[in-house]
Amino acid sequence: MSIRSKVAIVGVGEADVAPGHGLSPLGLAAQASQRAIADAGVTKNEIDGVFVASAYHAFPALSVSEYMGLRPRHMDSSNLGGCSFIAHLAHAAAAIEAGLCETALVTYGSTQRSDGGKLVSLSEKLAYEEPYGLIHPVGSFGMIANRHMSEFGTTSEQLAQVAVSAREWGVKNPRSRFTDPLSVQDVLASPLIASPLHKYDCCLVTDGGAAVIVTSAARARSMRRPPVYVRGVAEESNHRNILGMSDLTRTRADVSATRALQMADVDLADIHTAHVYDAFTISLLILLEDLGFCPKGEGGPFVADGNIAPGGSLALNPSGGGLAYLHPGMLGLYLILDAVEQLRGEADERQIPGAAVSLVHGMGMTLAAHATAVLSIEP
Repeated sequence: MSIRSKVAIVGVGEADVAPGHGLSPLGLAAQASQRAIADAGVTKNEIDGVFVASAYHAFPALSVSEYMGLRPRHMDSSNLGGCSFIAHLAHAAAAIEAGLCETALVTYGSTQRSDGGKLVSLSEKLAYEEPYGLIHPVGSFGMIANRHMSEFGTTSEQLAQVAVSAREWGVKNPRSRFTDPLSVQDVLASPLIASPLHKYDCCLVTDGGAAVIVTSAARARSMRRPPVYVRGVAEESNHRNILGMSDLTRTRADVSATRALQMADVDLADIHTAHVYDAFTISLLILLEDLGFCPKGEGGPFVADGNIAPGGSLALNPSGGGLAYLHPGMLGLYLILDAVEQLRGEADERQIPGAAVSLVHGMGMTLAAHATAVLSIEP
C-alpha cells in the first residue's frame, strides 16, 4: 500500500525566537503550533494526532498535548534526531490512511541558544566514543571531513564555499539575523573547531519552534490554504555510533531518496527546490553526493562552481538553512517549512519561479538516520 499523495500539509507555523523571547521549548512548540493551526483554518479541538520529537522531554507527545490542552487519539514520539519530522510525515500519512487520526500536528521546540549553546540530549551516552575524547557531533564530522579530503581531494576552500553560498541565501531572508555576506577567506580565518572544520563550517546555535498541520488529501482540497501534497517519503538508518559507520564518506541517503522519488513517480530532474540538512559543510557535501545531485567525490568542485548559490543550477535551502538562518538542535521541520514556503509562492526575493516539486532530506545524528520527502502542489 502506497501513501503517495494520501495526505497534504495544510498549515505551517514558526515561533518567535528573538533574544529575550522568554519561552520554554514547550512554549515555542505551542506558539508555532497555534500559528500552524490558524494558518490551516482549523480549531485546536480538531487536532487528533500529535507527532513530536524532543531532546528535552522523554514523553514529548504527552507533554505537548497536556501543555496545549489537546486530546489526541493517536500519538507518535519517534526520535531519529534531526530528520524525525520528515519521517513523521510518513507516520502521519499512514495513521491518517488507517483511520487512526484525521488532523495531525507535527511540532518541535528548542531553547538551545538560551541554554548557553549546550547540546541537550536525552539519548544514551556514546559509550564507545565519549570516554576517548570525541566531542559529539563536531568531532565526528571532523573525522568525516578528513576522510573525504583524503579520498577525493576535497579542500577546505571548497567546504568554505558551502557556507558562503548558504550566507548568500541567508542575507536575502528577512527572518535571518545576518545582513553581511561571507567570503571563503572569512571561513578559513575563523577559529578551527575540529580540524579541518572552522567555525563557519558549523551550523548556527539557535532557539526554534516550528509546526505543520497534515490532513487527508480529500479534506485538504476544501481548506483555506492551498495544499502541499506529500507525494513520496522514506526513511533509512545508517548506523548509531560513528564507529558503526563502515564508510565515512557514504550514507544510506541514496536509498531513502530513491524510495521517496519512486513513490512520488518523479526523478531528480523534476525537482525545482531542494532542502537538505546542513549541520556542517561536510555533511551537506556528502548528502548532495548521496542524493545524486553530483557524483560521489565530486561535491567539492560542484559547490565551488557556485551550483548551490543563488542563481546556481540547484536551488538549495533558500531560507539559508542551518548554516545561515537557524539551527535549533533539530532542523528537519524548518526544511519542510522552507519547501512549503516555496511551493506556496511566498518566499518573496528568494522565490524560485515556477516551484512546484520540492525534495526535503534530513539526517539524524552523525549521518546516522535519513528521511526524504517529495512535496508537490499537485497530487
